Parts: sequence; structure tokens; C-alpha cells
Amino acid sequence: MRNVALAGVRILAQVLALSLIMGLPGRVAAQDVPQSTAQIALSFAPVVRSASPAVVSIYARRVVEARATPFFDDPLFGQLFGDFGRRVPRVQSALGSGVIVSDDGIVVSNFHVVGRADEIRVVLSDRREFDAEVMLTDEESDLAVLRLREASGLPALSLADSDRLEVGDLVLAIGNPFGVGQTVSSGIVSALARSGIAVGSGRGYFIQTDAAINPGNSGGALVDMAGRLAGINTAILTRTGGSHGIGFAIPANLVAQVVAQAQAGNKRFVRPWVGLQAQAVDAGLAEALGQSLPQGVVISDLHDDSPLRAAGLQVGDVIFEQ
Repeated sequence: MRNVALAGVRILAQVLALSLIMGLPGRVAAQDVPQSTAQIALSFAPVVRSASPAVVSIYARRVVEARATPFFDDPLFGQLFGDFGRRVPRVQSALGSGVIVSDDGIVVSNFHVVGRADEIRVVLSDRREFDAEVMLTDEESDLAVLRLREASGLPALSLADSDRLEVGDLVLAIGNPFGVGQTVSSGIVSALARSGIAVGSGRGYFIQTDAAINPGNSGGALVDMAGRLAGINTAILTRTGGSHGIGFAIPANLVAQVVAQAQAGNKRFVRPWVGLQAQAVDAGLAEALGQSLPQGVVISDLHDDSPLRAAGLQVGDVIFEQ
């Protein structure tokens, strides 16, 4: 038995040595030791504690003119009686989320939440409430910038460089879905620079995530693992109205530009102009252009005053990077 035990010890020692050699070539590196209970548990709690105070709930109201009777919405009734009928004011309410990006009370949300509101009320996670006014709106990007009245010293999220995000990065979605209160869901970045899709009123480019986003999350924060704002949650693709893991967020770099113009006093977001029309290179174009793989976009038209033309680009050139 003693000989068997010694043999077993020698084999175990050899296995451990081999695993160290294979896993740590050159030298054995010191492993990081968890410094807190949260690190031991692999918890998102520290990130949530840092980011959640800057995520707010938004209650927006507007008064619209509506017909006194729903029969006027019927096509046959409308043909018989035309546009007659008394109109009465009705209140429409919207529920959404927002993110404080400056400690003096600047909040970013979605245009479809607050863009046409007559009255906006913002509730912080600590239950403080503020009236808000719209500083800037941009329906195309589905962004709106608000200022909280008589606010100072508020918790605010710093903005991440969304161009540095990678597919597979962990992210958290924080908002107020269905009005149940602040809620956190986790996921990863599923895709980057999604464009050519109509997401709500937005027509820009988006970060795609599988973090659960539901009605009421609109305008809330998509947060990276450093507790920074990676994007503003805006919409989901769904056939049932529920989250199926295909959500979209407006990148933080675009948010930063919109906020900067709002702080400069602009009421509308002014986009840079390049005077360019381009087409993605597909397999057929790649073969015609002599590419081994389809990549880049080919310039199909350039305006005479385009700065790209002044820089030397021409119709037919292929662009591979920004």
C-alpha cells in the first residue's frame, strides 16, 4: 500500500508540474487574489451601485385634440359626415427612463418619450422629483436632452468611448420597465454599428444587445463593466411586445455630440455633411474590384462641394475605414 501511495503522489506531482508548464509558459505568474466579497461572488453589484443613482424615471404628458366620439375614426362614418365633429382635449401620458450625464441636471432620454411633451417630471432613484425642460431634440437619432430645474450636485454617469466596445463585452441595461421601478438586466454586446434598420423614430446606427429591454426602458442606460454609459436604450425588435433578446442602444459617442450641442445652446442637432453616396461591397462587386473578400464601401456619387472630393476621393474609390 505504501508503494502504491508513493507512486500516486509522484504521478500527482508530475501532473501539477505539467499543468503549470502548459498553462504558464516561461514563468509562473502571480494570480490576482479577490479583494472583496463582490469579487469572490462575481457580482455586478458594485457596477449597479455606482451607475443606478444616475438613471431616472421620466413621466411625460401632452395634451392633444381628439374627436369627441370614436365613430369618426370609422372610414364609412367619415365618408358620410366628413370632417364634422367636435374635438376635445385629451391627455396622453408616456413613461420612460433617462440618464443624468452632468451633475447640474442635464439628462438624456429618447425623443419618442419626451420630444413632444408639454409637461415632464423626472424622478430620481432616491425619490427626489424635478420638473424638466427640453434643451434639444433630434427625432432622427431618437435623442432628447433635458435640464432639471433647480438641480445641482446630482449623481452623473461618465460616457464611455463606444467605438472601443467589442462584440461579447458584458453590459447592463438599467431603466424603469412597465413602471415597476428601477430594474437591472445583464447581457452582452451582440453586434455593433447596426444600421439600415428603422428602430422606433430613430434612423441612425445602434449597439445591439441581448440584455432584456422592455417598454419603459426607453431612454435608460446601457452600462459597461466600468460603470460608464455605453449607450442609451431605445427599442427592441419583437413580434409580441416582449423582449426577445434583440435590443438596440444609441452609442455613447453620438450621445456626447448631442449633449455638447445642447450645452452650446442648439435647439436642433446639426449633423456634419460629407456629400457622399456609397454602396456596401457585396460578392459581385468584390469580384469586379479584384477583392478576395467583400469588404468596405464603394463611392457611387460625390457632391461637387464634398470635403471628401477636396481630399482627393473620387467616384469608384473603396473606403475600408472611417
